[in-house]
Amino acid sequence: MSTDTPVMRAVVQDAVGGPEVLRLAEVPRPEPLPTEVLVRVRSAGVNPVDWKTRSGGGMAGVLGEPPFVLGWDVSGVVEAVGFGVHTLEVGDEVFGMPWFPRAASAYAEYVTAPARQFVRKPAGLGHDEAAAVPLAALTAWQALVDAARVRPGDRVLIHAAAGGVGHFAVQIAKHLGATVIGTASAAKHAWLRDLGADELIDYTTCRFEEQVADVDVVLDLVGEGHDATSSRSLATLRPGGLLVAVPSGVAPELAERARAMGLRTSAYLVEPDGAALGRIAALLEKGELRVEVSDVTPLERAAEAHRRGEEGRTRGKVVLRVSEDADGA
Repeated sequence: MSTDTPVMRAVVQDAVGGPEVLRLAEVPRPEPLPTEVLVRVRSAGVNPVDWKTRSGGGMAGVLGEPPFVLGWDVSGVVEAVGFGVHTLEVGDEVFGMPWFPRAASAYAEYVTAPARQFVRKPAGLGHDEAAAVPLAALTAWQALVDAARVRPGDRVLIHAAAGGVGHFAVQIAKHLGATVIGTASAAKHAWLRDLGADELIDYTTCRFEEQVADVDVVLDLVGEGHDATSSRSLATLRPGGLLVAVPSGVAPELAERARAMGLRTSAYLVEPDGAALGRIAALLEKGELRVEVSDVTPLERAAEAHRRGEEGRTRGKVVLRVSEDADGA
């Protein structure tokens, strides 16, 4: 690296493995190409896809061999704009989920990405809160609005309703006029009712398929690998109902079984979507959508954040604070 090359701090991994492979390092600072912006990252969200990718699953096949920098959720300030950018200006506070599933390298002090993959941060949110929004909220929005086309009066069952995606899905489904049923441990039921859930099932004490039926849409945020959640969900659907499986997709055998039962299935993967993120930002601005941050950790302790996230007991989202003035508006 030339002594004239601008550098920045970033969390790098040189091999796949446990949280211990994450290390703080100095790497070259990116420069924006035409239509791109350079964003100084204040906070970065941590998502299950991050630790799955770190350990060789998730998007590891997309990113290729290490070294690479994880992270897709960004909240920060526009530092520079490339030629042709008209939607943002230097100094704008923005948030977004750039490049997914390609590398966005959000666990760093700066990122570059197309300007239209960011939107202005809601004024009422600090950067820690804003960084918790894009990937999780876009996953919920696109799954319910685009894939499932939820309509008023639909009955929607959301697995892992208290998680990062789940707590947004509860609110978005309610916003769309659905009756919302969620699975979560009993300790989180009161909070989820406050977010808009109509019915809640404690998955630790009973079989959800014995408690609910006649569902129009199941949003499975747990996956088939966890106690056959996707397969068991088929029993809850009405004829013609839809299972949207997020973490592990839909195996051909499961899709065939669903078809034989007169049901539909859909695998799903989120993508950058500035227009949808703008609608989400408007709901956040009006207080009609809320974000829950369970833990904020300094960038250099990213390994700790991954360990906490992998325990699976968090309420809402885990966030990395990249700069100390992160929560300034």
